Amino acid sequence: MPLVRVFYAVKANPAPEILSMLVELGSCFDTASLQEIEMVLAAGATPDRISFGNTIKKERDIARAYELGVRLYAFDSACELSKIARSAPGSKVFCRILVDCVSADWPLSKKFGCAPAMALELLTDAAGRGLDAYGISFHVGSQQTDPEQWDLAIGQAAAIFRDLGERGVAARMVNLGGGLPARYQDEVAPIAAYALAISQAMTRHFGNQLPEMIIEPGRGLVGDAGVLEAEVVLIAEKNFGDEVRWVYLDVGKFNGLAETMDEAIKYRVKTPRDGVETGRVILAGPTCDSVDVLYEKAGYELPHALEVGDKIRFLSAGAYTTTYATTGFNGFPPIQAYYI
Repeated sequence: MPLVRVFYAVKANPAPEILSMLVELGSCFDTASLQEIEMVLAAGATPDRISFGNTIKKERDIARAYELGVRLYAFDSACELSKIARSAPGSKVFCRILVDCVSADWPLSKKFGCAPAMALELLTDAAGRGLDAYGISFHVGSQQTDPEQWDLAIGQAAAIFRDLGERGVAARMVNLGGGLPARYQDEVAPIAAYALAISQAMTRHFGNQLPEMIIEPGRGLVGDAGVLEAEVVLIAEKNFGDEVRWVYLDVGKFNGLAETMDEAIKYRVKTPRDGVETGRVILAGPTCDSVDVLYEKAGYELPHALEVGDKIRFLSAGAYTTTYATTGFNGFPPIQAYYI
């Protein structure tokens, strides 16, 4: 998508090594907090390459971001718009709209965004307050497995653009959000399929008058670059003759694998004993908390020859692992990260 600017979603993995590399490659950055803004600036990015993309911000953080030179802000409510108008005058703003997250493994459909009709009124109000009503954003859900899901949201954005134009408000940017997938247990379409579907949708709804476009990949950029290694702590049965073994690891929901919640993200797993007979397992973490079960219903199988002390690897673990880890629940330390 040569016409689309990349704003890396820093929350996926804010490691200085990654941020510095992306700065050198010319990436822009989608940040969720003042702390992430400071990380990006420390990595060498200039403020004009930063979007304060969280729709839930403290006003003092907006003011500080403005002092640091950030001029691009997201919002989805009248209250948030008022904070930006007061503390970041004259800035570019974009309004996030609610969209369905059908086919997404990690939906984001309720907490963020507003109805398109409300977005129209809010952007009109933004222009009246001296802000630059820059455009519309949406998010079709993290780990979106269907490239066609962007079409409806782009159509809604185009309709808002037309209505704003009739009111004399010149919106000119569509933020396509995140959603580009990593390669977990199920196969996903190649990135080219997403690029084609999005480009065709933009042309279908905007014709030859294409607006500026930005996209916010996080998982899709760094997910496949990471491998999480865990040690088998215990292999147990709950009753005589059980066909399903419990395999307890030294990594769980509280120190790296939070996205196994509701078994949403299904990582590919490799062991040093692959290639022999396997059987059903329930994978669980090490903590004294009953919710620290990774996979019970997903049908994972591991070798019968697996032993305590074996190291197993979760593939495509570069996103939302180090950042989701607790600081030390039950005394277990956060996972260590190494960059090669």
